[in-house]
Amino acid sequence: MNINLFLWLLLIILPEMVFSQSSDFTTQDIKFESQGVTIAGSILTPKKTFAAVVIVHGSDPVKREMEFAKRLAKEGIAVLTYDKRGVGESGGVYVGPSVGTNNIDTTNLNLLSQDASSAVNTFRTYLKDKKTPIGLVGFSQAGWIIPITASKNPQIEFMVLFSCPTITTLEQLRFQFYTNGNNNFWENHTESDAREHTKNDPDRYQFVATDPKISLNTLSIPGLWLFGEKDIQIPVKLCIDQLNTFKVQGKPFEYTLFSTLGHNTASDNITAPVDISIQWIKQKALNIKKSKASK
Repeated sequence: MNINLFLWLLLIILPEMVFSQSSDFTTQDIKFESQGVTIAGSILTPKKTFAAVVIVHGSDPVKREMEFAKRLAKEGIAVLTYDKRGVGESGGVYVGPSVGTNNIDTTNLNLLSQDASSAVNTFRTYLKDKKTPIGLVGFSQAGWIIPITASKNPQIEFMVLFSCPTITTLEQLRFQFYTNGNNNFWENHTESDAREHTKNDPDRYQFVATDPKISLNTLSIPGLWLFGEKDIQIPVKLCIDQLNTFKVQGKPFEYTLFSTLGHNTASDNITAPVDISIQWIKQKALNIKKSKASK
């Protein structure tokens, strides 16, 4: 009886033991300095690394994005993910949570950009292969932060942006106030309605707008945007128009539009956007390595 019980317990415990022993990556907690505060994060290192990314947050008070990072690390992408400034174990002050306050003013976006840049510089020192391409992957508000960071830090070689705006901060707010959190917004409004309000509504907040197009104009690194057509946080079609303009100018910017999704293009429940981004990162990293080898 005791032997049978032992075997039964072994069968329960064994799969978990095997899984931990055959893990595809290692995890290391780290800390780094940025603009006078200590930022806490984790580095996930695959057994074989094809590329490396730093994850940039959206506007919410988010700790390190471990589940998302694990999805990438299992595919051979090394990840540095950190607690947002003022959140979790990171120092500093989280600015928010009210959208429309100084959450998205130029000062805060530039500060968050400096955090992301410090993360990239730190990450480089941890990578065994110094030729591993490093990129930025981010969500929503990161659409303003990533271009600023990439335009100032030449170590950044590609970028992936989930549900990220290519319009100004004030334009995004006008659209968000117009949709007013109504998930059925697109059933009752036209694209022309949304554009009219995004371009012309009076601003409820007065601050200097951040225009990502200024930074994007300076960049020649590959970029991939992933949009949900039913998004009520950003006017997706207007953002795509901006990207098409850049593409005509020869910028290596691409996008994918998911007709059934909203602002949740990096959701755990929907795998297609993340799967597409992983394959894209691997391909771009390979191209970057080939380009470096030929020089």
